[in-house]
Amino acid sequence: MIKLKKFFRFKAMIITCILISTLFSGCNTLENTKVKLGVKNTDFEYIKQNKVQKIVIQNTRDQGYRFVVTDKNVINELYDILSSAKEVKEKSTLQPDYIFEMHEAHDKVHKFNYVAGLDKKSGGNLYSDDKIYIVSKRIDNDIIKSFWNIRIPKDFTDIYYGSLIKTLNSYIKDTGTTKKIGVNLDEDREIAKFILSTDLEDFKNKLNDKNINGELVKGNPTEYDVLMTVKTQGYNRLLYKSIITFYNREEKNTEEYYVVANYENRSWHLNVTKDKPNNF
Repeated sequence: MIKLKKFFRFKAMIITCILISTLFSGCNTLENTKVKLGVKNTDFEYIKQNKVQKIVIQNTRDQGYRFVVTDKNVINELYDILSSAKEVKEKSTLQPDYIFEMHEAHDKVHKFNYVAGLDKKSGGNLYSDDKIYIVSKRIDNDIIKSFWNIRIPKDFTDIYYGSLIKTLNSYIKDTGTTKKIGVNLDEDREIAKFILSTDLEDFKNKLNDKNINGELVKGNPTEYDVLMTVKTQGYNRLLYKSIITFYNREEKNTEEYYVVANYENRSWHLNVTKDKPNNF
């Protein structure tokens, strides 16, 4: 009777080992199939192998704005996103918004440029010197935004770029100018961390409107007859303030406009004035 029990116990162990072996074999087969179909890559396995001690995410427009990721759960989540990235031949023509540095042991660093806001279009949005990938926007929503410790204004892109267009229209109406206006956002240091290349592209298209005749400054700002500069004065979730200055190089005069946007009753109220508002 004892020998019979031992026999059944041994048989159960054998069956368990076979099941486990089959399970892992099935998992490996599934992973290999994903690789062959192009829905998974093996270029980021060094992350899965716990070789990465930290990941540094650096904003390209604000050098003081960077995240250092050491949490293993976040690193593993980033691996899941990157391992499902699709390798492509052409990278996006847009300026990268972030630089990712994967710090492996022994001072080895894997460096990638990342264009936020793109997903399966307009070329690869994550690339190194020798590899280009299309990566899901989950990096924006699940990784980067989770580290923001700043309360960005609600509907930021609509308010920020909308205030620029409204102020441009006010200046053109007030002065009657037909000269091309150069829009310089480089001096708006307070808000640089929130500016993305995809949003700038949309803004460029709006500047091409025949009633505006504006152009985003690239290169030397002195090339423009009228130069528009923006300086954000303050913001929170429900408030945005800025001063927008126009310098007419030919007439050598300067005009300032004050922008105040308040979120009340579930909508934004945007005002652009030449007179400085109270409590500005």
